[in-house]
Amino acid sequence: MNIVLGATGQIGFMLVNNLLEKGQPVRAVVRNESKADELRKMGVDVVVSDYLNKGALLEAFRDGKSAFLLTPENPRSEKYFDEVRMMIRNYQEVILQTSSINKIVGLSSMGAQHDSDTGNLFASYLLEHAFSGLHVEQIFVRPAYYYSNWVGYLELVMTQGILPTFFPPEMKLSMISPSDVAEFLADIMIRETPQERIFEICGPHDYTSLDMARIFENVLNKNVTLQQILPDEWERTLTQAGFSTDGIKNLILMTKAVINGKTKSDTSNPVRLPTDFRTYLERTV
Repeated sequence: MNIVLGATGQIGFMLVNNLLEKGQPVRAVVRNESKADELRKMGVDVVVSDYLNKGALLEAFRDGKSAFLLTPENPRSEKYFDEVRMMIRNYQEVILQTSSINKIVGLSSMGAQHDSDTGNLFASYLLEHAFSGLHVEQIFVRPAYYYSNWVGYLELVMTQGILPTFFPPEMKLSMISPSDVAEFLADIMIRETPQERIFEICGPHDYTSLDMARIFENVLNKNVTLQQILPDEWERTLTQAGFSTDGIKNLILMTKAVINGKTKSDTSNPVRLPTDFRTYLERTV
């Protein structure tokens, strides 16, 4: 049994589908009952559990062999890292008490090697260092910046021809398709031969924000203007988007970390996956 947390999220849902396509049994762990029906219709065993509820997690992990773990972002929380630490403690205790679990696959992030001043990325650092005393196989996958972050602006691009960015227009950044991430994770979860502890994964090309605007123009066949949101506008922009004070601080620190190069590859052999942004955008549109 493969245990998948975050099974109604972007990566988790695709991971469940990929495991099912490979003929693998899946137990999906979701935090919201209203989102469980679609998974049940797919023939998935579903457990509704808040990750801060250790008792419910114990039931979810029962008889599991591999477990996919993550630390979901919560931009509206005022105590995000308190929640992350409690979540990880529950993961630790549940795995200790579930003798059948022999593999942990954690969704980390590029930049997880740094232990300070990285905002939300620090949650990945905590996850990667949480299980050092446990005698189970541990694999952490660090994806680059998701293409889907850009597609979140699709309506604004289509209606107003504006593509916002927090990054300097000509700064190159490694990026990746979420579907490639989910497929890679599925392969890692079911592979039985010994594996590396850390995988850094990215798409076939690095892009600048200007590159992204040009690709939107070509795919949508319309003029697109890149609009850089300058640092002195970040706090106001995030406040308008509904972020908490803590959420604003963490996203600003993470953005600065990206700009300062802290999310560049930490390994000698990052894995390049095949989907480029144009292909991803065409499929999305």
